[in-house]
Amino acid sequence: MSAPRVFKILTHAEHEHLRANGSFDGSSDDRRDGFIHLSGASQLRGTLERHFKGQDGLVLLTLDSAALGQALRWEPSRGGQLFPHLFAPLTLSTVIRADELSRGGDGNHRIPGWVEEA
Repeated sequence: MSAPRVFKILTHAEHEHLRANGSFDGSSDDRRDGFIHLSGASQLRGTLERHFKGQDGLVLLTLDSAALGQALRWEPSRGGQLFPHLFAPLTLSTVIRADELSRGGDGNHRIPGWVEEA
């Protein structure tokens, strides 16, 4: 069985920084908290609604959790759920794919259908 995929939502500017520099130290919230906030597939909708509602220009990164190694820890967060937290810079080499997120007519972000299979 392969390692579960984890996800990071970036702005276009953050994604361009990652592509240009090969690594990303996190958003201001990530740096404040001391780790990069990630989500599992089942947590993406809640993360988008809570932290990115109404925002355009977002990129969904799919990450190889095995490649993140011991820097990836699953820790309690919202409602006691275990969320993936990365205690290291996010490197381009761990990105499996990057998808632009669009919003539907209801204003909610559309999560690619294949994410549920990740």
